[in-house]
Amino acid sequence: MKRIKNMLFVFAAMTLLSACKDSNTENANTSTEVETQATTQKTGQAFIEDDGSTTVLSIAIGSKDHTTLVAAVQAAALENVLVNAGPLMVFAPTNEAFAALPEGTVENLLKPENKDALANILKYHVTPGNYSKDFLKKFKKLGQANNGYVKVEVVDGEPMIGGAKILASMPAGNGIVHIIDKVLMPPTE
Repeated sequence: MKRIKNMLFVFAAMTLLSACKDSNTENANTSTEVETQATTQKTGQAFIEDDGSTTVLSIAIGSKDHTTLVAAVQAAALENVLVNAGPLMVFAPTNEAFAALPEGTVENLLKPENKDALANILKYHVTPGNYSKDFLKKFKKLGQANNGYVKVEVVDGEPMIGGAKILASMPAGNGIVHIIDKVLMPPTE
């Protein structure tokens, strides 16, 4: 958990630094131009030319069943977090899982003003570690990247993560992606 917090801190610091204007720049930009550049220019590990390694992010991007998840990750600007060294365990809801949410939920969460709420939900799908489906049966709960916990139950011999069934698992260079049939919603306080 401490490692995830450290990665999130590094991600936040990198984002802040990339948005800052270089004081030695001869070409003085207005603050509006700097803001435009910061929002349109994508920086960080996630945007480096593909080196052939498989990450939890590249698995989601390459899946036709996870286009909604990828759009949400991009809207929340969490791409760099998902390419870190990890290990990261991502519970990846399918497009069908997102479609099962109440009408308008996804569209509302994708709005720029809801970026923080969306990021909180997405971080609730990430756990430090790289555990197989069978090994997950040993847990009662998992600490998530949003500082919350998700319940783990065993039903008919299968682990259920926050009530979601694991449909498949795909190993990645920086962890594992468990494909799930439900969007995990963090408990409201």
